Amino acid sequence: MKNFIQVFNILANFDTNNNSSISFNTNFLEANVINIVLLLSGLIYVLKEFLGSILVIRQDKVILAIQESEERLQQANLRLVESEKQLAQTQVIISQIIQEAELTAQKVRQSILDQGKADIEKLISASNASILTAEIQIKQQIQLQIISLAIKKVRMKLENQITPALQTKIIDNNIDQLGGNL
Repeated sequence: MKNFIQVFNILANFDTNNNSSISFNTNFLEANVINIVLLLSGLIYVLKEFLGSILVIRQDKVILAIQESEERLQQANLRLVESEKQLAQTQVIISQIIQEAELTAQKVRQSILDQGKADIEKLISASNASILTAEIQIKQQIQLQIISLAIKKVRMKLENQITPALQTKIIDNNIDQLGGNL
């Protein structure tokens, strides 16, 4: 601010130091201040119309651009809401699929366990049947061996106890019993 005042003082005192050239004329009529004011007011009036129409056109373009932006914003918001609804529906479907998959997995697991238990029971019953069959066969073999040994023992006793006379008597006795049937 000081510099501005110093420049103004230098210009005001310039005429006093040097009797020539630049000075501040306070007479409005001589200085053509009225002409300058009229010229400026005419320019402002003409430029106001010209610049006003340009500014109105520019304002209309800006308002149109704002309206278009607001419409796009509304459409984007609608798409966002729709996308959020679809996301929510998709999440519901995904959770249902997960629940169904877990339920199916439980059913399959239970089915496998049940099948395994049934297979184990079949194996146990089959092994019990095999053991029972083996026991029966072993008992039969033991009985056969006991019978075979008993027959051998009886045969040996008979061979030692039967004499030829006793043998002839048994044969004759058997013939007599058969004789009536022949």
